[in-house]
Amino acid sequence: MPTQRFAVFAAFALNGIVFGSWAARVPALADRIGATEGSLGLALLGGSIGLAATAPLAARLCVAVGARAVLLASALLGALVPPAIGLVGSPLQLGAVLLLVGALNAALDVSMNLSAVTVIRASGRALMPQFHAGFSVGGLIGSLGAAAAASADWTPLRHFLVATAACLLLLAWIARAVPGAAPERGRPDDTGGSPLRRPALWLLAAVALCSAIAEGASADWSALFLVTERGVGDGAAAIAYAAFSTAMAAARLLGEPVQRRLGPHRLLQLGALVAASGLALAVLVPLPAAGFGGFALAGLGLAFAFPVVMDLAGEAGRRADGGGGEREIGLVTTIAYTGFLAGPPLVGGIAQASSLTTSLGLVAAVVALTAPLAALARRSRDREVTRRGASPARS
Repeated sequence: MPTQRFAVFAAFALNGIVFGSWAARVPALADRIGATEGSLGLALLGGSIGLAATAPLAARLCVAVGARAVLLASALLGALVPPAIGLVGSPLQLGAVLLLVGALNAALDVSMNLSAVTVIRASGRALMPQFHAGFSVGGLIGSLGAAAAASADWTPLRHFLVATAACLLLLAWIARAVPGAAPERGRPDDTGGSPLRRPALWLLAAVALCSAIAEGASADWSALFLVTERGVGDGAAAIAYAAFSTAMAAARLLGEPVQRRLGPHRLLQLGALVAASGLALAVLVPLPAAGFGGFALAGLGLAFAFPVVMDLAGEAGRRADGGGGEREIGLVTTIAYTGFLAGPPLVGGIAQASSLTTSLGLVAAVVALTAPLAALARRSRDREVTRRGASPARS
């Protein structure tokens, strides 16, 4: 049987495989259902709405029945949904199915982060970035499988059926090893009160929000920026996001010693400065090479933001008995998802009114804000700990 650590990594990877499988076939789906750019954009919005709306409900469900049960159920249902995407016949139907996909993804995201927290607490190691790298690895596997299916002239439905079968086999293998605490309802709360009344959590959520805006902007606009502002061809421009993703995945896989040395809050501050510098390099230096290098630096700097914030949120919700963290992770995840939801259209609106260079320059300023926000979150955390009579943890 696989270890708990591998099982959690595989759960993150499974999430990435499902996403990479259907997202890479969007052009084929759009062509089959006759979707215009506008109608396709509205359909894809369904997934983001499902994510943002379901995250707080998923946290409550984890409290009621336990993170392990939510993880297994949402992973099972999430793996079964892609074939339904292959059967849609209109943009409206696609949006409805993606709404369900987003809801299941939110439930899986919250529960697998909680399972990751369980492993981290047991091991005492800074493993959260490695677990989040699992999603990147899964996304790469899913997208490569989609490319192979497209090259073989498979229909999206046939491809999704094969992907579903592979995901179900992976889930069956890891199911018994997935960790998770028992339901938390009825247990005493000694964490400092409601998450809504804890400034440190709101500051962490703000870090996640700003980072999500920057990550979404890099994913959705990097290639177009290089084409329209730097005169790069479509094929070469796609390398920008590949560089961003590769830098992010590598940093997450190899970053445990860095987090252990610097501490989580200082790592968030350093990452913010690196990401802001990368985006600034891309927009201020009018050379294609600067654009590619800048987006790679942005991926490197943003790599730790979301996983480290999830780790800190889980720690903020830790009770004396070793459990807890559901509500805290649910709050931070919900606010972060609003960044993924609102960020790309916000960038597009500013670009329409000015230019894409100006818009991405403002994103660089937004991500730079996460450095002082992380410092304030550390101070707020220390004040909370001091009020409870403990010694502040490492920053």
